[in-house]
Amino acid sequence: MKRHPYLPDARPRGALGLGHQYHWIATPEEVDMAMAPPAPVRARIDAAPQNVVLDLRRTAIVVIDLQNDFCTQDGWVDSLGADYTADRAPIEPLRRLLPALRGAGVPVIWVNWGNRPDLANMPPNQIHLYDNGGQGVGLGYPLPSGKGNVLEKDSWAAAIVDELAPVPGDILVDKYRISGFWDTPLDSILKNLGIKSILFAGCNTDQCVLHTLTDANFLGYGCVMLEDCCATSSPAFCTEATVWNVKKCFGFVTGSQQVLDALPAR
Repeated sequence: MKRHPYLPDARPRGALGLGHQYHWIATPEEVDMAMAPPAPVRARIDAAPQNVVLDLRRTAIVVIDLQNDFCTQDGWVDSLGADYTADRAPIEPLRRLLPALRGAGVPVIWVNWGNRPDLANMPPNQIHLYDNGGQGVGLGYPLPSGKGNVLEKDSWAAAIVDELAPVPGDILVDKYRISGFWDTPLDSILKNLGIKSILFAGCNTDQCVLHTLTDANFLGYGCVMLEDCCATSSPAFCTEATVWNVKKCFGFVTGSQQVLDALPAR
């Protein structure tokens, strides 16, 4: 059996489960549910309002909505006349950070807006949010560029930007609301991986990143926002308020270089 990238190299025969820290061992005669957890791999990160020590074996990074509709010319944001280039700011720091995190055994989870083509799970209030005048510019409508329909699953519009293409072993989750936890398997995946702490990146800082982070906080995860790996086309005060609220109520704020500095030498 091919080893999953987040399981130990020496996976015992009969191991059941995805978790790189908790699984069962099954034989025809017995199922062992009492596996000892691996020792923590500690990473001390300079952060605000306090420094944090994460266990890399129990940490994941969740990257939100870095997809063509938000971050690329001819995507949805560009078609609306907004500044899609603002949402591209996380690309370069993530190009440096993600390979290092993968090398340290930290799962990379992409949470992208990808709607059903028929929008069958999208109630009117969610459709109104993006087409409040009924003008046919919102979810599921054809892009003027002809590159697909707005935020439709498996389309160019919903695909992760080329510069950050996922690699084998990364995990992809489709979302349908501003929070990546609502009506998705994200929480189940994190629990099956044994994750206790989450690094957050993506766009928009004040919308999908913030609300996914706050839901994670409410679910009991330790939350760390990577400020330089988050971006928004909203006014600057929206980012300022988000950073303030994360530090005040929902977790911690740091940057990609601080995380890189904390990773064990390879």
